[in-house]
Amino acid sequence: IQGGVERTGAMSWVAAIGYLASALVFATFCMRTMIPLRVAAICSNVAFITYGYVGGIYPVMILHCLLLPMNLWRTREMMMLVGKVRAAAEGGGALDWLLPYMKHRRCAAGEVLFRKDDAADRMFVVLKGEVVLEESGVRLGAGALLGEMALFSEAGRRTQTARCAEATEFGWIGKAALAQLCYQNPAISLHLLGLVTNRLMENVVRLEARDDAVRAAD
Repeated sequence: IQGGVERTGAMSWVAAIGYLASALVFATFCMRTMIPLRVAAICSNVAFITYGYVGGIYPVMILHCLLLPMNLWRTREMMMLVGKVRAAAEGGGALDWLLPYMKHRRCAAGEVLFRKDDAADRMFVVLKGEVVLEESGVRLGAGALLGEMALFSEAGRRTQTARCAEATEFGWIGKAALAQLCYQNPAISLHLLGLVTNRLMENVVRLEARDDAVRAAD
């Protein structure tokens, strides 16, 4: 009888671990951001590994032994990205953290990257060279963000024509990919909002200086 009670107790613990693992999997479907989701997934992996080992359910144990390092790696990537975004926000807005998620493009001198009123479907970072915004005469060099305001605007149209002043290299990310990245990491959304706001303020200052120069000339 005592042996049967012990076996029953052991079985109840195994079942409890299985229920806990299942509850953690369910929790991942209720989370909206990636880091908490990955943490819950890691906990479920550990619980399923324990459940599979104690209960002798080895296919389950093997599966989660394979999934655990993948989830650990992805969580590390996400945390490093958030750290880089935070450092960029505090250190002046460098965009190196975004480059691994971008595709590259090269343009020859004089080539038009996009024209005024074109549909905006991607955002650019100048890696090398220089771009001229023809309507305003603004010149953007390496490290500059380009095309972000049209991407976030309701109209979704380019407000200026961007022409390469010399052979130029860009990193670019599409609107859908950027939206997914922002959804997974809200810190990115806040940082990009700051960059867009800074660009708007720079434009206001530039226009005010131009108006002052015109009034002075009159």
